[in-house]
Amino acid sequence: MNEVLTIANMAEARKSNITEVINTYSKRLMGFIRKRVTNEADAEDILQDVFYQFIGNTKPIEQLTSWLFTVTRNKIIDRQRKHKPDLLEDMYSDADGESTFDWKEMFPDDSNNPETEYLRNLFWEALNAALDELPAAQREVFILNEIEGIPFKTIAEQSGETINTLLSRKRYAVLHLRERLQVLRDELLNN
Repeated sequence: MNEVLTIANMAEARKSNITEVINTYSKRLMGFIRKRVTNEADAEDILQDVFYQFIGNTKPIEQLTSWLFTVTRNKIIDRQRKHKPDLLEDMYSDADGESTFDWKEMFPDDSNNPETEYLRNLFWEALNAALDELPAAQREVFILNEIEGIPFKTIAEQSGETINTLLSRKRYAVLHLRERLQVLRDELLNN
């Protein structure tokens, strides 16, 4: 009978300790995560994963604060590695993922009327000018993947670069192109 009470007491003590740790560290860890993750939902998921790993841990933890921040940093890195690369279509999305501007709207049909042809030329001139401003490695991976449709795995095999390196290069290219094409977009919408 004493064993049953002892096990119940131990379980209650463990639950109390877990609750205390979560209450004590939640705010600090969330602040740490928010500085490194832009999406609030991702930040909350990472914090939940950290505490889930903490609850499931069966080994003793000597330095709790250090352990929690190390696990948090690793979860952030894991999330960033899994993050899919930005696509050209994703350049103008709001927080809900709804497209706020679609370049395809600028070219409503495949007709070759003078206005559509002019807009296409403006777009391609701006895109080519922005691509020319990129470092060669970023420009190359963007063109191969986004314009020519070659998968990252194939590009990695041909170039000898890792997929993560290629993803990073494309991301920098997309961020630059987003900024540069924003100028054209604003000019077209304000005129």
